[in-house]
Amino acid sequence: MDSGGWSRRRFVGALAGGAAAAALPACDNAPAPATTPAPEPEAGTSASREARRPSGPRPLYLGTYTSVEGGGKGIGLATYDAATGRITGSGTITGVGDPSYLALHPDRRTLYAVDERDDGAVTAVRLADRKVLGSRGTGGAAPCHLSVHPGGRWLLSANYGSGSVAVHPIDASGALGERTDLVRHTGPPPGPGQEGPHAHQFVTSPDGGHVLAVDLGTDTVNTYRLDDKAGTLTEVAQAQTRPGAGPRHLTFHPGGRYAYLANEVDNTVAVCSYDPASGRVEVGEAQSTGTGSGTNYPAQILVTADGRHAFLANRGHNSLTRYAVEADGARLRLLGTVPVGGDFPRQIAFSPEGTLLFAANQKSSTVTVFHVDGADGGLRRAGEAFPSPVAVCALPL
Repeated sequence: MDSGGWSRRRFVGALAGGAAAAALPACDNAPAPATTPAPEPEAGTSASREARRPSGPRPLYLGTYTSVEGGGKGIGLATYDAATGRITGSGTITGVGDPSYLALHPDRRTLYAVDERDDGAVTAVRLADRKVLGSRGTGGAAPCHLSVHPGGRWLLSANYGSGSVAVHPIDASGALGERTDLVRHTGPPPGPGQEGPHAHQFVTSPDGGHVLAVDLGTDTVNTYRLDDKAGTLTEVAQAQTRPGAGPRHLTFHPGGRYAYLANEVDNTVAVCSYDPASGRVEVGEAQSTGTGSGTNYPAQILVTADGRHAFLANRGHNSLTRYAVEADGARLRLLGTVPVGGDFPRQIAFSPEGTLLFAANQKSSTVTVFHVDGADGGLRRAGEAFPSPVAVCALPL
């Protein structure tokens, strides 16, 4: 492992002035929050506005670092009001180290977390009783992203520190089996200022035919076919961004033919075309984030379920960029930025109905919530920020 890149990732957003929120109470006797049947496969995926608006408090799971000063004690537990966006803390799932990214199984019974450590692992948690079902090694260092393949049989994870992607089987109970494949990105040569590959995201295309790995260190998006029986990967295509872009996060337009790429290093976004038949991705021209000339690291980009608007989290500028999506997904038009109300927004996610947007702010140890206007994509703050230790992921259900 080349630890330089991992350190830059972990601590580029190190706590400013030692600020940290108070830890949430332990959850030993707290009742598990009720879930609703609408699927939410992964933190940050676009949500359906057609889903029936729920009543009563909704579950919210919070990722953190447990090994840094002021960090959390595990996976944070909270609930939120779907109408007002107000968050209420309810406990912590302990026994999971550095759970910096979270994903949900399609059947909504099992939560998965990365253990973003030198000896990387992924952990399964049964939500009915919050029992930790065990961890499996990812075969690499500092896993920073994971997602569940739509069929629910495979967990995909990205090892940032060692630049590799891994596949684990999921059994009927939701528990994880031993790794079935591990692919390390070895080329092209690292981009300007990078010392090696840094896999940052591993997701399934909307058509389900391919899985795509975004690598910040090699400035690439790699496309694989996943053997659904063996859990093995075969690379079928590789797309190159401009040198030094540092691609971090990709999200697809609902139409499935276009995707939007957030480039962390050069502070840009790009529209990508995707061919479902071949899996090929073509990266378009770099576009502005609307954050000016100051230091800024784009984090995560989301698109609304109706495909009309996209939102980008900006670490440094501490804002959310709004885009209008035009030409059936082929074009982004910059609308402006909105202050995020926190410091260093590491990750953003929609509520299942798409009416709320949650931002996990790493440096300020807070989660801020916004109402999303379905007509014009406008964002309006939903009350005060919620304190959450070193908040790096928010998963609303």
